[in-house]
Amino acid sequence: MGAPHWLTLFGLILAAWVLLYFMTLPAGMGAGGHGRGGQFWIGHGAVTPDLAGYGRVVAMWALMSAAMMAPTALPAFATYDDLSHSGATARFWPLVAGYLAVWLGFSVIAGAAQMALIGADLVTGPGDSRSALLSAGLLAVAGLYQVSPAKEACLSKCRAPLTFFMQHFEEGPWRNGLRLGLVCLGCCWALMLLAFVGGMANLAFMGLATLIMVLEKLPQIGRWLTRPLGATLIIAAIWVAATGI
Repeated sequence: MGAPHWLTLFGLILAAWVLLYFMTLPAGMGAGGHGRGGQFWIGHGAVTPDLAGYGRVVAMWALMSAAMMAPTALPAFATYDDLSHSGATARFWPLVAGYLAVWLGFSVIAGAAQMALIGADLVTGPGDSRSALLSAGLLAVAGLYQVSPAKEACLSKCRAPLTFFMQHFEEGPWRNGLRLGLVCLGCCWALMLLAFVGGMANLAFMGLATLIMVLEKLPQIGRWLTRPLGATLIIAAIWVAATGI
């Protein structure tokens, strides 16, 4: 993974996390000595009830998706890179682009959902839940989905990328990237929506969620994680609903 395309990918992932950091800083921290580039992004997570606000929300979701989901797909990217042999770089970026295109589509939908929830006063501008029932519902949906056949079917493909790509390799990198993105979306959409519960401005939550999703896609570790995580989320949903916290 020392090839230039891998170093570029790692740099883009790091850049997404850095931008998320600046976007989650309160606008008033602009005088804290950050460079001009950092100051440009500070406060861009602020949401207004208009098209510009929707654009900021979608940008935030897109950055979150890139920062959180690209690391979970690194084993699959590496598998495809190995299969490509000659001309790996030319095939690598269309694969990554197809993968991220799916998550960009998710970001557009998630952004619209966030704006609707803001309008209903169920979440704050930064995307944190104001409603214990909403939080409990999201936790319950995520917990139940963890133990669903759909989740297991998607995870089985994410955990065996060689088999997955061998079945569709002739379709080319772009379509393989789209397929991989859809499978990953099937694995992780419910966990990603827990950002409304954990806080879209909470980098610690994002980091923990990323680690969980990375581990869940590893065959030897993930099989011991998926169902216990589902049970934990369901218990958390019951506790939040009962206590109103």
